[in-house]
Amino acid sequence: MNASALPSQVKLVEVGARDGLQNEPGTVPTPVKLGLIERLAIAGLRNIEATAFVSPKWVPQMADHAELMRALPKGGPVRYSALVPNLKGFEAALAAGAEEVAVFGSASEAFSQKNINCSIAESLQRFDDVMAAAAAHGIPVRGYVSCVLGCPYQGEVAPAAVADVAARLHDMGCYEISLGDTIGVGTPEKTKRMLETVLAHVPAGQLAGHYHDTYAQALANVYASLQMGIATFDSSVAGLGGCPYAAGASGNVASEDLVYLLHGLGIDTGVDLDKLVRAGEFICDFLGRATRSRVAQALTAKRRA
Repeated sequence: MNASALPSQVKLVEVGARDGLQNEPGTVPTPVKLGLIERLAIAGLRNIEATAFVSPKWVPQMADHAELMRALPKGGPVRYSALVPNLKGFEAALAAGAEEVAVFGSASEAFSQKNINCSIAESLQRFDDVMAAAAAHGIPVRGYVSCVLGCPYQGEVAPAAVADVAARLHDMGCYEISLGDTIGVGTPEKTKRMLETVLAHVPAGQLAGHYHDTYAQALANVYASLQMGIATFDSSVAGLGGCPYAAGASGNVASEDLVYLLHGLGIDTGVDLDKLVRAGEFICDFLGRATRSRVAQALTAKRRA
């Protein structure tokens, strides 16, 4: 497939406020999170995963989920979503005003057993009540599939296993399924093989790529996915996040790097790159660290020169 066949427009799902900040060792105050989310919206991002309604015992960084969600503006151009593990989490998210929720499964039996102590089938069954409640309230549900290109426990993950979980989430009513390379071991050809199998069960318009950059392959995997017709991608401002299962993992692909690539390909994102870089600077200044985005580093150095 040549470049002319690439999507003309791409939807970005910003996950830094949840998937990124939940990995931080220290507490990020709610006003700082809100400041980050506001800056991301100003930059033009229209789909922002803001928090997770999970137990503070397991994910202390998300303990302020209800306060944060209630403080976000509703009914505007930006859709703020939240991760929910079960019906209790969904009900709490609904009460706080979440406009979208996400559920998560794994393509790896070993990962599912190690992390939530149940099989893939059992984990998906737990979502039946969530899907029914969401439908009753008109709340869209997004699905995540982890370990689509490799697992820290079992190694290789068969594309057929990924397709099976993605198809089941699709059949359950998830409007979009995000395919996550959780430990960042994927390569372009491996990504294409996985997508070929999944696309036989779920339309490209209902799939998203979620690639971690452990081995600096995330952008290459994005490009491979674009060639396969995928036009939705998850990313994290300043490359926030990490993977606890892979030493040296650098987390999600940086939103700034992804936007630079897409704009260079002539693909519309609706995002202002300079404003996005400043959003990354805001949170990195608070965290006391340098951005992981190579594009942000280059643009900041150029601006200060």
